[in-house]
Amino acid sequence: MKAIILAGGKGTRLKPYTTNFPKPLMPVGDKPILEIVINNLREAGILDIYITIGHLSEMFRLFFGDGSKFGVNIKYSVEDKPLGTAGPIKLLKNELDEDFIVMNGDILSDLDFSELLDFHKKNRNIATVSTAIRQVYVDFGLVELDKNQNYTRWNEKPTIEYLVSMGIYVFSKKVLNYLPDEEHFGIPNLIQILHKKEQKIMGFIHKGYWLDIGRPDDYEKACLDFSENNGKK
Repeated sequence: MKAIILAGGKGTRLKPYTTNFPKPLMPVGDKPILEIVINNLREAGILDIYITIGHLSEMFRLFFGDGSKFGVNIKYSVEDKPLGTAGPIKLLKNELDEDFIVMNGDILSDLDFSELLDFHKKNRNIATVSTAIRQVYVDFGLVELDKNQNYTRWNEKPTIEYLVSMGIYVFSKKVLNYLPDEEHFGIPNLIQILHKKEQKIMGFIHKGYWLDIGRPDDYEKACLDFSENNGKK
């Protein structure tokens, strides 16, 4: 099993932290975010890792090297220009001869990768989207009307629950046949193409910890969470 970690973005939402430092290398506790991600993959037996890099790419090479000191094999794929989240897969298509993982390099989670992979293989999916449950409290009374604007229901200050993508995916190698020619392309677009082609896509629901470190308050929460849990997530 191989994993592609997407680390080529500029981390603009996390400025000023990322002005001169890649977001996946931001420290959480005593380790960079990306080292925590790599350790989680290694513990699941996923040892062949491709890191897609662009912004401040040499800093990744200097820190991780070939991955040997972390117990994995790391290769790098350099984006000369932004390719989105699915575009980098095309650069590695000759390396992908079996099912593979694609994930963002700025995610902290206690997701069990082995359980995710078993789910994907058992159901023979072309794509499996890892999802997390999120809740939003609405501080208003929600009024529902029918098409003629007649009142039908009042929902006072509800908490709405929904599923969000975790930014972690498992793909069959068959997905390579559906990648379009466009250089810049996103995984949400790819999933929609697969759905239109009536390919089997399922969602894996993760009920544990997950945090997408996109903004300064997310980063601060990650540091606090790891401090409170002795560096374990």
